[in-house]
Amino acid sequence: MSLLREAERCLGNLQRFKTLNAFINSVRDERALLEGVREADARRELGKTKSAIDGRLIAIKDNICTLDYPTTCASGILKGFQSPFDATVVKNLQNSGAVIVGKTNLDEFGMGSHSNQSRFGVVKHIRAGLNGETLSPGGSSGGSAVAVASGQCHAALGTDTGGSVRLPASYCGIVGFKPSYGLVSRWGVVAYANSLDTVGVLAGDSKTAKDLFDAIDGFDPQDPTSVPVSTRSRIADLRARRRRKAPLRIGVPAEYNVKELSPVIRQTWLESLQHLQSLGHEIYPISLPTTQLALSAYYVLAPAEASSNLARYDGVRYGASGDANDAVGGVLYAETRGKGFGDEVKRRILLGAYSLSAEAMDNYFIQAQRIRRLVQQDFNSVFSLPNALLLTSYDDSISGEAESARSSVKVDVLLCPTAPTLPPTLESLNGNSPLDAYVNDVFTVPASLAGLPAISQPVGFSGKGSNTCGVDSVGMQIIAQYGDDELVFDVARMIEEFGRARSQ
Repeated sequence: MSLLREAERCLGNLQRFKTLNAFINSVRDERALLEGVREADARRELGKTKSAIDGRLIAIKDNICTLDYPTTCASGILKGFQSPFDATVVKNLQNSGAVIVGKTNLDEFGMGSHSNQSRFGVVKHIRAGLNGETLSPGGSSGGSAVAVASGQCHAALGTDTGGSVRLPASYCGIVGFKPSYGLVSRWGVVAYANSLDTVGVLAGDSKTAKDLFDAIDGFDPQDPTSVPVSTRSRIADLRARRRRKAPLRIGVPAEYNVKELSPVIRQTWLESLQHLQSLGHEIYPISLPTTQLALSAYYVLAPAEASSNLARYDGVRYGASGDANDAVGGVLYAETRGKGFGDEVKRRILLGAYSLSAEAMDNYFIQAQRIRRLVQQDFNSVFSLPNALLLTSYDDSISGEAESARSSVKVDVLLCPTAPTLPPTLESLNGNSPLDAYVNDVFTVPASLAGLPAISQPVGFSGKGSNTCGVDSVGMQIIAQYGDDELVFDVARMIEEFGRARSQ
């Protein structure tokens, strides 16, 4: 299919699936957009394509700054905000020939698990439940996931703080990839939790996801958290010298086999492992004991960082200002934030402010940081590849618990479910406690706390009779050691054809 025909199909789907509310702002000038696609088609015919995504329509989550579209973070407090610059990832996409098709809907400031916390209305799943109910698309990158799943774009960028790319990818039956923390620039990405935020990709298959990742991967001197070139070289050296050709050792974390796990997801997990074993790879049970505490630690650390980051939205430096005549006691700051922020954002600001207070700091924030370090040590102790961030050279040894665990089984990659359940209906979420939504991140948060690469790869059901909603696949999550992003894609490709065959 020509690039022009693919672009026209995406534009048609933009109108066809408008009611899904995947976009906050979509393409303004179709003629200019299609002209850019024609130029890419001409380059392709001449063999001068800029990259694998040259001429492809890419959607951008609306918490990533763009010069040509407003950046709202789905919040009333950023109403009318126009960024004076493009984020580094957007520049990288444009330099690769990608065509930006619009900005996608999300949970306000990325705070949510179902994309139902947006000032612009809820995002709807492309599929309906068995009785016609509207399903949750997952969050917070639900708009990006639905845009990809419904063919409104070739692929999309999202952001992943605790699973916000992988969870909607799992719910929507597409691929969602979170790179190792620091490999992709965060400059121009509106901060939620600086130590956790990662720009991720959503695509229909693993190859497209890899193509998009290749376009945005790279050191950025403007981003203080960007991994320097020297560390990237050390990571490449470790991969080249330590990688076994075959077979791979696949780890199965016992702590992910919780009683709340949906039976159809548990069965699909088992059959995915059997498929990898049939390819000649070895399966090993492993333990990540601190995983059980990871979710609690995340919901202390992330709101704490969010409360600090969102303090700047006061209606003066950033954000739409409230009405001074309505300000209680003349406090315009409170009036602006009270009307500009939604309920979930307010809730997390309060949680974060409390955990950072003098009386709670030691019991909450500091303890959560300790748990985070234990989660990182758990992962380091089970992977055969050492963590490049802990080494100054290839021959350095690993210190601490990872060193003492050398005698135990070491694995190359972990395979586990992305989410414990199938997507719920939006109606079923009404009246639920916020804690019910937080639990959806239980399988995705550990990799985020450790900064590890992880991908959600859809795998179809084998037994349709056990399906309790309208979807036909679940996400299997592949996690690897820090910097081992290539291996994540390798394993994803191994189960991709298997997953496609089962969903037919």
